Amino acid sequence: MSLTTTVRNAGFEHMLSMLRTQNAAKIDVVAPATALRARGGAIELSGIEPVVDDHGVTLVDGLYVPTAVADTTIAAKLGIGSKYLRFMRTERPDLFDANVNGLLHGKSKRGADGTVTTIHPADSRSFLLRLFRGQDGEAGVLRALLSDRFGMVDNLDLLTAVLDGIRQADAQVEIRSCDLTDSSMHCKVYSPTVERLAPTLLAGYRNPFANPELEAERQRVTTDLDTWRRLAAAEGQGYEPGSEPVVFAGFRFSNSEVGSGSVTLKPELFVRVCRNGLTLPALAFRKVHLGQRMEGGMISWSQDTVKKQLDVIAAQARDHVREWLSPAFLARQVATLEEQAGAPVTEPQATVQVLGRELGFTEAEREGVLRHFIAAAQPTAAGIAHAITSYSQTVADPARADSLDDLALRAMALVR
Repeated sequence: MSLTTTVRNAGFEHMLSMLRTQNAAKIDVVAPATALRARGGAIELSGIEPVVDDHGVTLVDGLYVPTAVADTTIAAKLGIGSKYLRFMRTERPDLFDANVNGLLHGKSKRGADGTVTTIHPADSRSFLLRLFRGQDGEAGVLRALLSDRFGMVDNLDLLTAVLDGIRQADAQVEIRSCDLTDSSMHCKVYSPTVERLAPTLLAGYRNPFANPELEAERQRVTTDLDTWRRLAAAEGQGYEPGSEPVVFAGFRFSNSEVGSGSVTLKPELFVRVCRNGLTLPALAFRKVHLGQRMEGGMISWSQDTVKKQLDVIAAQARDHVREWLSPAFLARQVATLEEQAGAPVTEPQATVQVLGRELGFTEAEREGVLRHFIAAAQPTAAGIAHAITSYSQTVADPARADSLDDLALRAMALVR
């Protein structure tokens, strides 16, 4: 299916256009296990009522090719190892079909007298299937197989609700970058009018992306080239006038339409010179995707139900924006971090190795953080935090990059 579903470091308009295109291709249905059958490594639906919407009449019955994320959700619902299931679908679709169909439809045996004995009962559950329509006769896409109690909050709706909360808070902000994958959406926001000097946090810090190799690594994962050019032009090198050692108040919000995470808003401190974001995950707001059990057929929640959900998110965004983008909040956070930031790091390699083990970094991540630490030439605890958040900008998976950013200030606090 020729539908773009991923982008890294996109601008707001690009993200908005992608989400609108995806929304036009979405189908959501609740179906019993008996309506699903694996065939040739894909999922075939049968007996589903056609969808009638603004795009006309869409026949839902047919083949849907699972994404890697969908493989994970199928595995979770059927109790199969996700790596094993993914391997079977790509390398042994016959075994994929046998495993999935056996668990969905059970097994029975017909005796010589014609009686049927159930050996393993069929799955009695119903599932929410999140789909993309097929185009021009192609198979569609199975995005996720979820519980029929999954509370849907779509990315476009969340983006709209958060923007409404920002408007209600009367805050001046810029959406500095957005990421979209098959599993999640991430958007980063900051206020150019709420800033604070952080002399210890940024003492002696040099932009690691002045190193051409590190700059190339960041550019390599940026799939929105127009955004990359704009960011590169805005950054310059080092502390030029207007890019002194200051941090700005900001926050991030994220969502998963396919069960890979909750609606999340969390504050961050943004360093514009290198685009590092030091997140404060302990202060995050999260809303789990859990709703009422849904009836079979096409999902069509009442507009009133959807509006109530989004009004709550908009109100939370408004209240958090007012707090997180206030000068008083930024001053408190900077004061706390300044107390920890100056701890010296005399043995960088050993320090990064110990912190990497403590925080669950891979070997590649430890090596990457060390390279960024050396390039930034800030031999302090703050330098460790910045190395993590600059390295994260070179990581292709935005969800992992976000997780690394969440660990940066914890790593700084662990330096002794």
